[in-house]
Amino acid sequence: MAGAFRTSPCATLAFVGDVMLGRLVNQHLRRRSPEWAWGDVLGLLQGADAVFANLECAITHFTREWRTTPKTFHFRGDPLMIDVLRAGNIGFVNLANNHALDYQREGLIETIGLLDQAGIAHAGAGADASAAAAPAFVRAGSLMVAAFGVTDNMPEAGATESEPGVAYVAVDIEESGPSMTDVAQARAKGADFVVVSAHLGPNMVSAPRDPIRAYKQSLAARGADIVHGHSAHVVQGLERAGHSLILHDAGDFIDDYAVDPQLRNDLSFLFLIDAGKEGLRRARLIPVRLYMGQVRLALEADAEWICARMQALSRAFGIELKRTSEGLELDLTPNGAGAGSASKLAPEPVT
Repeated sequence: MAGAFRTSPCATLAFVGDVMLGRLVNQHLRRRSPEWAWGDVLGLLQGADAVFANLECAITHFTREWRTTPKTFHFRGDPLMIDVLRAGNIGFVNLANNHALDYQREGLIETIGLLDQAGIAHAGAGADASAAAAPAFVRAGSLMVAAFGVTDNMPEAGATESEPGVAYVAVDIEESGPSMTDVAQARAKGADFVVVSAHLGPNMVSAPRDPIRAYKQSLAARGADIVHGHSAHVVQGLERAGHSLILHDAGDFIDDYAVDPQLRNDLSFLFLIDAGKEGLRRARLIPVRLYMGQVRLALEADAEWICARMQALSRAFGIELKRTSEGLELDLTPNGAGAGSASKLAPEPVT
C-alpha cells in the first residue's frame, strides 16, 4: 500500500468556506477585476485540481427579497459575480444553505442557470426535490468527485416534488440526506471520491453540537470520503471517521461581515486535500485573513493565532495537526497521524 501512495496519480482538492458575493462585496467587486477578490491566495486556488465552496448568496438580476417567512439578511450578487467565481477556479458550489432563496425561487433558478452557463458544478438546490438531492460530478485531475449538498437551515426553503428549493435535512433523522445507496450509485457512475458539502448548525460556535457532529459522522459511515462543513462563520476542528475526513466547519472565505474580536471570523484556512484513487493522502491548511471583499494569506501573528486555534480545536477530536512553514498539515494515509475512528464523545468546547 505504501508504494501505491507514492506512485499513483495524485489530485489536489481545495475546500473553502462561505463565499458571500452580495451587499458591500458586490459593490466593491463591480469596480475591480474578478481576480482581485482572491488576493495572493489566487495562485494556490488556480493550482488546485478542483475548488469546492459554499455560495452564500444568490447571483441574480431579481431584486424581490424572500418574505415568505421572517428573514433579517438577504444577499444578492450581480450576475457578473460569476466571473469572480471563475477567476478563483471554483469548480463546485454548494447551494444548500439559508441564502440560496434570498431572492425568491426565481433568483435561485437564475443562479443555477448562470452557474450552468459558466460550467461551475453545483448541488444542494434545484428545480424540485429530486434535482436538489442529486450529486454534481466534478473532474479533479485524474479523479472524478461526486458532491452532494445538504442543509438543516430554513426548512421552509426545502425543495418539493413540484417547487424549487434546497436539499433540506433533519439531522435527528438517521436516513435524512444522501444514503449509502445514493453514494454507491454515485460511485457506479464513475466517482472515485464522494464529498458531502454540509451547511449545518448555528452561527458563531467553535465546535459542532452533538447532533450535528453525530450527523456528520453518519455521512462518513454512509460512504462520504470528505464532509465539507460550513455555516458557523468560524473554523471548527478536523476529525477522522474511519478513512473519511470531516472538516467540521471551513469558516468564511469572502464576505463583508463584522468581526468578532474573540472568535476572529476574519481568520480561516484554505484546505488543500491531496488524494489518489486509493484514498486520501494529506491535508494542508493554509491560513488566510479576510478583508472587505478580498481574501489574503494570513501573516505573522494572525497566522500563529488561527493555527494554534485550529490545533486546539482538532486536538479535541483526537487529531494532532503538525505546524509547517505554510500553515498546518495532517498525514491522511492509513498509517499516518490522522488515521483513526471518530469518537462518540463530544469534545469540550475550546474558548
